[in-house]
Amino acid sequence: MVFSNPLLDQSSRWKRRKEDRPDEILNAALELFTEKGFAATRMDDVAKKAGISKGTLYNYFESKESIFHAVVQEMISPEIDKVEAFVASYQGPTDHLLRQLIRAWWTNVGETRLSAIPKIVISESGNFPELAQFFVDTVVKRARKLFTDVVSKGVVTGEFNLVETQSVARLIIAPLVYATIWQHSLKPFDDDYLSDEYVDMHIKFILKSLIKDQRFDV
Repeated sequence: MVFSNPLLDQSSRWKRRKEDRPDEILNAALELFTEKGFAATRMDDVAKKAGISKGTLYNYFESKESIFHAVVQEMISPEIDKVEAFVASYQGPTDHLLRQLIRAWWTNVGETRLSAIPKIVISESGNFPELAQFFVDTVVKRARKLFTDVVSKGVVTGEFNLVETQSVARLIIAPLVYATIWQHSLKPFDDDYLSDEYVDMHIKFILKSLIKDQRFDV
């Protein structure tokens, strides 16, 4: 029979807890930023939500701004990395790639807790311009470039009509961002349910305007 050592067990739990703590802090902060807004959230609130002392919180993050940076870098940037790698290695019809890209954005952002971040940034941009600039540089420009590159590829291969690709990229992204903002602002006051058909219809409108050969149903 093997007996466990309580002291070793406690040490293992403490070590695991310490390693998990940054993620717990980021999860707590994102929940508070979503509920209260960035400006109204205090470091005390984050510490309490994460179940740690304020002193412990400062061992990991020096400010709310650094926590927000970490939320973006740990929760959003890795997803963009994956999509960039997928796009770079993709071989197949460009319209299929664009369809997957739009759907992936909605699945990984629009339908998750990350959907709150665009509203947080937009609503707080006036008071926290550095955060807005960081988000634009780290997320917005990378996402826009992904869509721009895919549309450009379709134009070059002759699959898509000749269009101004950056403007098309903005047109693709705008309805998706609007939907996330609506979910975290007007949804409680609007009885019009936002379903998957919204994204499906958006994809169809985009592809119908881009694809040269309309002999098939997109």
